[in-house]
Amino acid sequence: MLTKNIRKIRNSDAWLDTGTHGSLLDAGNFVRTLSVRQGMQSGCPEEIAYTKGWISDDLMRQHAETYKKTEYGRYIATLIRD
Repeated sequence: MLTKNIRKIRNSDAWLDTGTHGSLLDAGNFVRTLSVRQGMQSGCPEEIAYTKGWISDDLMRQHAETYKKTEYGRYIATLIRD
């Protein structure tokens, strides 16, 4: 039965329907706003893996170093616990 995999969306989650050109643009603007105004990243697999304890501080540092010239790399560097 498929209902086991259904979850309610939390208040902190956002559902963005991107079925039209306009709604895709709206979704892109929403993600950009979160990034620019609040310093949040969307869809950051390193952040998810790190916060769940799936990757170590050292591996997180390696990823941050790989992307150090980008805003993304600088963001994941800020997540590392010292």
